[in-house]
Amino acid sequence: MTTDAIKSAAPQDVAAVADVLTLAFSTDPAARWTWADPRTYLATFPLFARAFGGQAFQRGTAYFIEGYKGAALWLPPGAEPDEAAMGALMQETVPEHTRRDTGALIEQMMRYHPKEPHWYLPLIGIDPAHQDKGLGSALMRHALAKCDRDGSLAYLESSNPANVPFYQRHGFELLGTIQAGSSPELFPMLRKPQRRT
Repeated sequence: MTTDAIKSAAPQDVAAVADVLTLAFSTDPAARWTWADPRTYLATFPLFARAFGGQAFQRGTAYFIEGYKGAALWLPPGAEPDEAAMGALMQETVPEHTRRDTGALIEQMMRYHPKEPHWYLPLIGIDPAHQDKGLGSALMRHALAKCDRDGSLAYLESSNPANVPFYQRHGFELLGTIQAGSSPELFPMLRKPQRRT
């Protein structure tokens, strides 16, 4: 896998990138706790992806593997998720009992976010038909090379415990565990810039 196969998403790629992320997160513990009903999940997650990581499309930091085999939405320092759109979407699509726990979960997430300027990775995923081929690592290396060149922190919350070792291999350190009520655990992770030898 070469970085030549990784592209920045243009406006015509937004729907396909949201679709591949929807496929990738279809078995994610946090996503499916939030939207347990399959029809609701399939209808909502593409909208959620656009709200959560949408500024990446505007900033040129939404990356995808050629053929839409996988994608990563990175928010550069100063870019934020669209909290108003996310809040409205949650209000409309998430059952009330889940929403109660979601608020507490978000509060905990905010405590872990670095105060210093940092790159934030809301979403990264590979189409299940193309997993275990090194595509996720290629997407990570592509963005992290810029973090290292710029001397920038990178931050994420892993919503799947199975992915924590993957992020650790890319230099992320586990900061703790986030959990509220009936929610699955989330794992906040921080990566300091690394010197390349």
